[in-house]
Amino acid sequence: MVKPVSAKKRSSIVYWLGNNLYLNITNKCSNNCYFCIRNFKNGVGGFNLKLSKEPSVNKVISELQNVINLKNWREIVFCGFGEPMERLDCVLEVCRWIRHYYGKNVSIRIDTNGQGYLINRDRDVIKELKEVGVDKISVSLNAHDGETYNQICRPTFDNAFESVLDFIEKAKDMFKVEVTAVALPEVDISKIEEIAKKMNVQFRAREYIQGFW
Repeated sequence: MVKPVSAKKRSSIVYWLGNNLYLNITNKCSNNCYFCIRNFKNGVGGFNLKLSKEPSVNKVISELQNVINLKNWREIVFCGFGEPMERLDCVLEVCRWIRHYYGKNVSIRIDTNGQGYLINRDRDVIKELKEVGVDKISVSLNAHDGETYNQICRPTFDNAFESVLDFIEKAKDMFKVEVTAVALPEVDISKIEEIAKKMNVQFRAREYIQGFW
């Protein structure tokens, strides 16, 4: 049984699950998904991921530096209780630090809702991520069409679903890309899998546990 995480517990910028090291750099998100874990829990794996304030780049690097040598991590993943592309410059700076001190000895992954170009207008998000050494991007598509996406993900932006598809299309030429979707009652998982197949990217379904995701 998973123990609940107390909101009074110190907020974690860096946390780990198995052999992956995760960076929780923001709680901001351009979606307000009804099934999001942060609506039901304060964190995961015993870590409190509800930030009292956004950490500076130096703070993120300092926290990362404290644990990066504890084991041979399989991946360093930008994934927390928010959307990493809300802090693109922070992501870029931290990636530069990782590559400067650790080279290609560790893989870097971005878990994103795919709205990077809506959040960061007039920036070539994919190119910038490539230049700092990101290896893999995992995009939470979570719907088979725009109407369903708006219903369950409740995005801030108009035409968010179409922008996510465009993000995936741009990213697949530069990164190993995975599309994921939570198996919600409103969602046709087979159609999302078909979208991923047509785009020639990997697909992974995530189990929906009511009151958890």
